Amino acid sequence: MRARWHVRANALVVGWLVVAAALASAHRAVPQAPWLMVHALLLGAVSTAILVWSAHFAEALRRRPLPGGHRGQVLRLAGHTVGAVGVIVGLLTGIWPVVVVGATTVGGVALWHLGTLLAQSRQPVVTRLGWTTWYFVVSAAALPVGAALGAVLARPDLAGDAAARAHVAHVAVMLLGWVGLAVVGTLATLWPTMLRVQVDDAAQRAARLALGLLGAALVVALAGTATGARPVTAAGLVLYAAGVVWAVRPLVGQARLRPPTAFAPWSVACAVLWLLGAVLAWAWGVGSADGWPAAQTAFAPVLAPLAVGFAAQVLLGALSHLGPMVLGGGPAVVRAAIARTERGAGGRLVLVNAGLLLFVLPAPSLVRVGVSVVVLAALAATPVLLVRAAVASRRAVRRAAVRDRREHSAGAGGGTGPVAVAAAELLTPPRRRTLGPAVVGAATLALVVAVGVAADPAAAGFGPSAADGVPATGSVVEVAVEAGDMRFTPDTVHVQAGDRLVLVVANADDVVHDLVLDSGASSGRLAAGATTRVDVGTVGRSLAGWCSVAGHRGMGMTLQVVVDGGAADTAGGGTVDGAATHLGAEAATGAGAPGAASSDERDPSAREDLDLRGEPGPGFTPYDPVLAPAPRGTTHRVTLTVREVEREVAPGVRQTLWTFGGTAPGPTLRGAVGDRFEVTLVNDGSIGHSVDFHAGALAPDEPMRTIEPGKSLTYTFTATRSGIWMYHCSTAPMSLHLANGMVGAVVIDPPDLPAVDREYLLVQSELYLGPQAGIADVDAITAERPDAVAFNGYPAQYDHAPLTARVGERVRVWVLDAGPNRPSAFHVVGSQFDTVFLEGAYRLGGPPAPGTDRTRSDVGTGGAQVLGLLPAQGGFVELTFPEAGTYPFVSHLMVDAERGAHGLIEVRGAAR
Repeated sequence: MRARWHVRANALVVGWLVVAAALASAHRAVPQAPWLMVHALLLGAVSTAILVWSAHFAEALRRRPLPGGHRGQVLRLAGHTVGAVGVIVGLLTGIWPVVVVGATTVGGVALWHLGTLLAQSRQPVVTRLGWTTWYFVVSAAALPVGAALGAVLARPDLAGDAAARAHVAHVAVMLLGWVGLAVVGTLATLWPTMLRVQVDDAAQRAARLALGLLGAALVVALAGTATGARPVTAAGLVLYAAGVVWAVRPLVGQARLRPPTAFAPWSVACAVLWLLGAVLAWAWGVGSADGWPAAQTAFAPVLAPLAVGFAAQVLLGALSHLGPMVLGGGPAVVRAAIARTERGAGGRLVLVNAGLLLFVLPAPSLVRVGVSVVVLAALAATPVLLVRAAVASRRAVRRAAVRDRREHSAGAGGGTGPVAVAAAELLTPPRRRTLGPAVVGAATLALVVAVGVAADPAAAGFGPSAADGVPATGSVVEVAVEAGDMRFTPDTVHVQAGDRLVLVVANADDVVHDLVLDSGASSGRLAAGATTRVDVGTVGRSLAGWCSVAGHRGMGMTLQVVVDGGAADTAGGGTVDGAATHLGAEAATGAGAPGAASSDERDPSAREDLDLRGEPGPGFTPYDPVLAPAPRGTTHRVTLTVREVEREVAPGVRQTLWTFGGTAPGPTLRGAVGDRFEVTLVNDGSIGHSVDFHAGALAPDEPMRTIEPGKSLTYTFTATRSGIWMYHCSTAPMSLHLANGMVGAVVIDPPDLPAVDREYLLVQSELYLGPQAGIADVDAITAERPDAVAFNGYPAQYDHAPLTARVGERVRVWVLDAGPNRPSAFHVVGSQFDTVFLEGAYRLGGPPAPGTDRTRSDVGTGGAQVLGLLPAQGGFVELTFPEAGTYPFVSHLMVDAERGAHGLIEVRGAAR
């Protein structure tokens, strides 16, 4: 009965682990994937495991069931799962009340769990280890506090110091209080069980004192966040680390007496080391930060060690030991289950811990990507083995039952029966572990590192040497460099030949930057407010540096390191323009960075393959030009997800586009004057993006801010004026973001807009082709040298899929010039416009005057031939076709028409 209960309860833990692994595998396609992965692991799998196993240990150590029994536990697990899902759904949808309800449910379940533990603790302690359940009591008290802080942190209007302090407090309470205290309390009894040694008095005394230290440390850390005293918070974190050391010191002594040989104790031991290292690193980051936002940023480097190195490893290690035990079935069955969980143990330990170490160190981007995949695979192997262990346990039980019946039927004696034999087998010392799996794990990591370095040697420091053979002088020059407003300040650094140069790079902007030198030295990506040190080494030649984030270099984010004196002035590339000579085109964009191509360093095949007269490739689907009616209602809720999409943009050419919703141009929004638009922007790209709706009038500071990958914001505006309005990404360099696809249209119908027979929308834009499958060419954009001009993102696509109409039908064509650089002169060959609406006003024609019966065609003798638009302007024209035929439409800037700004309207005879 107990075994079935634990199997079912831990199936929920495994389910959360599967969700976390799936999110990690598909993170590029999932909005806010990093946040989701962390919460699926910690709020889902780890928290569920704590609820299950703290109850198990409390019952075992106090030798009495918790009030409510398994039924109460089932209800608490169900409530926690519902609450956790509510928190996740609320954050994803941006609906704060849903987050509050979910967090309240999680906190309420924790209080219920706390109440059952307190009720049980009122009874006398009947075992000498029963007092350790107080760890679970204090741990459970932390969860409601952490849940409340999480709900506050999710408030849309929370920002600045308040948000940063809430974040630090939330993480400290959840990871160090709820998770950390439960783990340390469990280790007091679980660790000796894993090693099969007695719990000595020294370990008990240390654990008692450590509970007070750890509890006090959390109080101190929270007091620091509440009062705004960062040194106090840092002191609390250091005190917490001291408490952990005090608690595990006797456990180290136990390990010396009987060294661990199985996967479970080694996994738990590694987890404790990661906990200590991460907490101390976090304390240093908080204490040395120059403000609370920087203190919040300081947590980013320790997130992976705490979530993966500590929480995931201790969970998987504990389950690997406890799972076979609670499955039961006798010693032989337990041994069969353990044999499954031990497969490849050494290799898994090496892959997870050495791989995680490589991930947190300043390794090249490709190496970090490779090792993250390997670490994920190694972690995922343990739940798979646990499931196999459960299956093996059931099979072993059936085999033992069959063997037992045979022994009894043969009259076998009790002393040599199957249970006794199995017990003897279980007590037999385990076979010596071979080093084979560990060697394979180390070799796998070495291969990943070698491939990553070979693919991007400059990022690994194997570019041209900065020393260039000049001997070191022993002098160290440290220079502070600030990245902001698309500039490095200072943008020139002078050193003497042979000096060692250290750059302290601070990102003072609200978007991500980095600094890459042509020697291979790199800061790595720096979030807003982050600071790092770049040890350039001994400098013997002038160096070129730049920001490798797409388009930033073209906007002027370059830096020169100038060596004063002697031949060193002319050594090496020495200039930003010459950097590609040393590193090649790919390295010049930075390690792993989605850098923009420039005309002197890109693969020329994209432009050479362009054939504006050619046929679109197989599978080509034209952008639907039909403008749908406005949806019903006066409030329109829309989610725009930024996605990077590789697709054909012209015959023979594929590009990687940055898109709103996967299309370029993005989805068209439509409404009426007075309508309210609630737009949620989700950045699932690889760099920062934003959105600017020209259809709304409001201060741009917050709604138009750049958000980094995995983040979202809500942009709300009320349409007060009619017209066709552009929306676009406003992140610098804006010209690149627009040219790479981040544009769209909002149509706000003029009052009393009459119905027409057909309504189309065309968005004109330019293509500046980068390399095949690459992004736009920054230099061509800056020089205003478009390779093609298109309606709705693909040049001449409506030559192959013409618009349609019938003779006598009234056709309305909305046109928006999205630029970024070229104007438009929209013209339909063989026809004339009787209505022209430009930038919010009728220039010709219009709806019938109130109180008159004037027909739409009664517009006098005037007409129009062109709708002239500057970039970001829009309007519509109306026309009827006098006879059947094929009518071309073009931009009458003829060079643009020849570049692809043309299409066809096929007009058939009037309907009968």
